[in-house]
Amino acid sequence: MSGYKVIRALLGGPVRLIFRVKSEGCEKIPKDRGCIICANHTSLCDVFVISSASDVQVKYMAKKELFSVPVLKSIIKGLGAFPVDRKGGDVAAIRKTVSMIEEGNAVGIFPQGTRHPGENPRDTQVRHGVGLIAYRAKCDIVPVYIKAKKNRVRPFRKSRIYVGEPIPYDSLGFESGGKEEYKRAAELIFDRICTIGENLEKEDKK
Repeated sequence: MSGYKVIRALLGGPVRLIFRVKSEGCEKIPKDRGCIICANHTSLCDVFVISSASDVQVKYMAKKELFSVPVLKSIIKGLGAFPVDRKGGDVAAIRKTVSMIEEGNAVGIFPQGTRHPGENPRDTQVRHGVGLIAYRAKCDIVPVYIKAKKNRVRPFRKSRIYVGEPIPYDSLGFESGGKEEYKRAAELIFDRICTIGENLEKEDKK
């Protein structure tokens, strides 16, 4: 049994219980090729609830210093984190992420770049890094919406994970790359994520 399966078997149940995780559409995450999993970012716990809901291992970048602590290293590595040298700058992180996708992994990225607890995702800024990575990796994007009370995942509150239809690489509008194309692609991706959330709100009000 792989390290991920062991960690997921040990922690998946407790995480789903503590965060009351309910999921829908996780079967849409490709199992036969690399992709980017993109979600809104509400708290530090987002990584854990997405991982507990998905049958596919979702990998995330983490600063290499965290891997120097033996017990912590085993847990975060088992959950899918891979080390990135922050001192190497964004270029090194991007290259590592693209490489992981090309190797067939699902890599999790939060387009907002940082957590926005309590905020409507539609009102937050989006960084264009996910557009750059998608362009270089030539991969599809899987939009995920994390729905939680007051837009913040917290223990003992219901957390709902909704996975939308994958966005084909060819629909991202890339021609020759460049900052404007990356920005436009990132905004398209995040718009899809926000739309999933807005449609859920409409359904809940019916």
